[in-house]
Amino acid sequence: MREILLHDTLTGRLRALEPREPGRVGIYACGPTVYARIHVGNARPYVVFSLLKRFLVHEGYEVTLVVNVTDINDKIYAAARDNPLTSTELATAMTEAYARDTDELGLGRPDYEPLATETIDSIIELIGALIESGHAYPAGGDVYFSVASWPAYGQLSHRRVEELDQGEGIEGAQRKRDPADFALWKAYKPDEDSHWDAPWGPGRPGWHIECSAMAEKLLGLDFEIHGGGTDLIFPHHENEAAQTEAARQTPLARLWVHNGMVNLDREKMAKSEGNIFLLHEAIAAYGRDALIAYFCGGHYRQPIDFDHERLVVAQSAVRRIREAARSLSLGPSPSWSEPLRERFFAALADDFNTPAALAVVFEWVRKANRARATEPPAQIGDGDLREMLAVLALDNLLEQAKPSPPAQVLEFLQLRERARENRDYAEADALRDRIEDLGWEVRDSPSGPELVPAG
Repeated sequence: MREILLHDTLTGRLRALEPREPGRVGIYACGPTVYARIHVGNARPYVVFSLLKRFLVHEGYEVTLVVNVTDINDKIYAAARDNPLTSTELATAMTEAYARDTDELGLGRPDYEPLATETIDSIIELIGALIESGHAYPAGGDVYFSVASWPAYGQLSHRRVEELDQGEGIEGAQRKRDPADFALWKAYKPDEDSHWDAPWGPGRPGWHIECSAMAEKLLGLDFEIHGGGTDLIFPHHENEAAQTEAARQTPLARLWVHNGMVNLDREKMAKSEGNIFLLHEAIAAYGRDALIAYFCGGHYRQPIDFDHERLVVAQSAVRRIREAARSLSLGPSPSWSEPLRERFFAALADDFNTPAALAVVFEWVRKANRARATEPPAQIGDGDLREMLAVLALDNLLEQAKPSPPAQVLEFLQLRERARENRDYAEADALRDRIEDLGWEVRDSPSGPELVPAG
């Protein structure tokens, strides 16, 4: 297997993927909090880590991808208060909508999609271990992680403890020993319509402990890749890393890999900011293939802008590949293709550089088009292009059904071939023009003429 490098947020450098067990990789990517339909920004980590799994499988790894669903959260309770649905009903409806919307991306489902509501026992056990080890304390029905008990706190986000704000506002401030402490369990409140029993009182889990429990339950400890957006580095992932290692004395993950944000009007796309473009609307407006090409066109670690011009460029890129596919035959690619294929996969092995890999795809297309323009036209097998596009989930561009020419076009083609046999080239050219007027193009090859839709 080739060496695969990924940028690790903890160390701030590229590190080699070194599986806990040879040939096996676990990926945990933080999924949505289901209080509304997901937007394009929510979809970016889903796409990035689904494609990363495809690449690792291509390289010979057995990969388990886990993308959780947070269905217990303050945002869900808040949204339900202005909704005829209960918080549980709202979370269920939005989880179903999330599955439908991401299904439209055509990337397949993750191997596991755990729900926080189905992991309560594991969450309670993990909190108990933190209390027993002195890293957490109950307070008035809440339970808090003691940041001061964990000297390594702040290493993932590279921040000093005195500069940190857990984003919990004034909630529980009087019960915390230190303002930097964060909630592992929140006591039941009368305006919340769901709760669970725990040794320290009825309530529900805090956000961060949910992911630690779900990741450990499905992937174990010290698994290979923990992913998510850069907006989760602090406090979410910092808290995950701290509480798991404090409880288990083993790191949660080996590599912490973060994707950049999607910006709309130069601001981070976020439901809380009101500047969003919903995923299902984006797919309807621009098409699934263009959206995948758009995501691949930006390096996963960098922020990308979502705007009409960029999506139009992505649509054009998709059309170029479809057009090239019309002239390809099934089978092995020519010898000139092998160095391009190697460059494609080398780019992905170097911090999953999809823009560089996509550039190689278009270099391959240009070379294939030049070869087709030779006399006689070269027959080009699509094998290498198909292999490359499959990793980017765009191999369907090679599978489009070719429309059948109408009867009049077939009649004109037959008359043109008869004119060519009779060396009546003026008549043959006139018939070619009539075929083109009907929206079809004649491509001559050693095996005979081929009709393809024009444009």
